[in-house]
Amino acid sequence: MQKETGIFIRNYMLYILRWIVLALVIGVICGILGALFYNGVALVTWLREENEWLLYLMPAAGLLIVFMYVKLDLVGAGTDTIIDAARDGSQLRFRLIPAIFFGTLLTHLTGGSSGREGAALQLGGDIGSHVGRMFRLDEDDMKIVTMTGMAAFFSALFGTPLTATVFVSFFVAVGHVYSAAMFPGLISSVAAYAISRELGMQPFRFAVVMPEFQVLMALKVLLLAALCGLVSSLFIETLHLTKRMYKRFVRNPYVRVIVGACLVILLTKLVGTYDYNGAGTNVIKAAIEDGTTHPLAFLFKIIFTALTLECGFKGGEIVPTFFIGATFGCVMGPLLGIPATFGAAIGLTATFAGATNSIIAPICLAVEAFGGGGILYFAIACAVAFTTSAYDGLYASQIIVFSKVSAHRLDMKAGHIPYEHPRRGIRKAMQKTAEAAAHTDVEDPRSRMKKELRREKLERIMEFGRKRDAEKARRQAGQEEAERHQPDKHSC
Repeated sequence: MQKETGIFIRNYMLYILRWIVLALVIGVICGILGALFYNGVALVTWLREENEWLLYLMPAAGLLIVFMYVKLDLVGAGTDTIIDAARDGSQLRFRLIPAIFFGTLLTHLTGGSSGREGAALQLGGDIGSHVGRMFRLDEDDMKIVTMTGMAAFFSALFGTPLTATVFVSFFVAVGHVYSAAMFPGLISSVAAYAISRELGMQPFRFAVVMPEFQVLMALKVLLLAALCGLVSSLFIETLHLTKRMYKRFVRNPYVRVIVGACLVILLTKLVGTYDYNGAGTNVIKAAIEDGTTHPLAFLFKIIFTALTLECGFKGGEIVPTFFIGATFGCVMGPLLGIPATFGAAIGLTATFAGATNSIIAPICLAVEAFGGGGILYFAIACAVAFTTSAYDGLYASQIIVFSKVSAHRLDMKAGHIPYEHPRRGIRKAMQKTAEAAAHTDVEDPRSRMKKELRREKLERIMEFGRKRDAEKARRQAGQEEAERHQPDKHSC
């Protein structure tokens, strides 16, 4: 027993040591590349602000991005591809790294409305996958190392290692926590953050005055968070609608990206400002620290981002989500009796929670970005927005494991509509659930229930057969024993 315990302890410590080494390797690589990417986005943003004529090169940049993805056989590859790899342990192609890197820079250079975290998740996941392949990890460990890379690059860009670790551990499958990814993810995130900050990255930080906790203010925050959940659903549905409209009316990807670029240029001239081009971090800062923004800024950002990303440009949706939430909270907060700056901070975290179907990561973001004050307000806001956003999500590959309002298991992809059925009419409700799940590659509850019943029936049959054979063998042994002790009739 002592020998077995010693072997277990040795193997366990070796496993921990291996993850520490892997996490540090990934953290160093992602920290360096993350700082390079961060400074690259900052540079092209400065160039665009200093040279407004670069906006007119957006169609040419779009053509170059589409051409690059077609020639590299990466059409359709994106954040959903990384999420699938994190869930099933599949390998990723190295050429996705330069494609998303330069595609995002071109988008920001010419005024496309997008973020940078989509590139962070893709770049980090791809780096983690290739490091895992170098160390010859098995399929299960490839899932963890992919999420470790995603967390590291996210941390390198935003300077939020705790948020990055929790986010990638929770958002792949809502209701299921990849706890094994948290230890290497935190190590790699801290390492990447430290390196990236030394190389010029400015952390995602804001100075906000937090009010003391009061029940009335908590009720106001609850109402604002509920509205933010609905705004996040509006943003997601606008993305989906724009994608369908593009594909329906402009089937050629090259023509599509030209049309999208021209629409962004036209809208930029119509609104008379460049606030909605690029990531818009200056607008986010003004809303949170100064409490100033345009009343319709969140709607303009929704439209600009949908037109940009769904026609073929690259980047991410989370920074636009921050923009939408902060500006909406800044406008709606004072109407509810909430200070504008505090309302912007609540709006940012709540909209992030609703759009990504997460609770814990947005709370961590509030701690890291706003200093940890008013944590109860942020917790209430994130929980409410998570619930009111229903099952919409920025990422179609995200799996909703459990219902948000009941104990039912759903196992469906984000964006599909489940049927929260009462006790009556359960048969009809399950049939509707099966029809909704038929559009995904996730097994619907009705089929899963049938398989479980068949498996239980088979186990009962096998158990009955084993008992019958045992009883038959017992009787046969008894008969043989009786025959041995019975006197021979011919001996008399």
